[in-house]
Amino acid sequence: MSETTVEEGFIAPVPMEEDPSELFAGDSGTLDADVRRVLVRLLQRRFLTADRNRAQWRTLLENQQVIESRLHDLFVHLVVDHERGIAYKKQVRSAELDVPVLLRDEAYTRAETLVLVHLRTVFQREQGAGETSVRVDVEELEQTALTYFDPDDTNVAGHQREIRAAVARLAKEGLIEEESQGRYRVTPLVEVVLSNERLTELRAWLRTQQPAGTEAGR
Repeated sequence: MSETTVEEGFIAPVPMEEDPSELFAGDSGTLDADVRRVLVRLLQRRFLTADRNRAQWRTLLENQQVIESRLHDLFVHLVVDHERGIAYKKQVRSAELDVPVLLRDEAYTRAETLVLVHLRTVFQREQGAGETSVRVDVEELEQTALTYFDPDDTNVAGHQREIRAAVARLAKEGLIEEESQGRYRVTPLVEVVLSNERLTELRAWLRTQQPAGTEAGR
């Protein structure tokens, strides 16, 4: 029996570890690298915004169905708000189905809630007045939040540190963006985090928390 020879032009099989479609050794994924990066960002971060991540936003819209499918495999919803240019994830919850919880809400501290309510209130007021861009100063946030602390409490410096830390967290989450030292632009994310209904509830609760004889900024 004669020895079989490889005919000219025949392409020999390539081992999987050398497959150019693989992104790393042993890769069995089917998504392109850019799509995977968007999926990871959605899982890592609370929001993906169109204005700050134009390329990833475009990738998301072009591959929304497959990204949604991957998230649904994890019992996670994808919400894409085209009007605001915001995408975020939500945990699937069901009374009929045993759903493992992947996303756990990290509650805001009291100081963070005070700052957030003021940001949402200012954003709502300025947007209602026709302003397209809303800005606040850190001193304004401090003074408003401090009205909810006991005026007889002498630890003002400690409360100021709490409020500054709250501002830092909200900036990290993208709800505000520092344009200059101590000057922030309020982003549309505040509307997503704090709905009108929830804002009304928190305002009512805060009125019960405010020391007598003080009045919060409106």
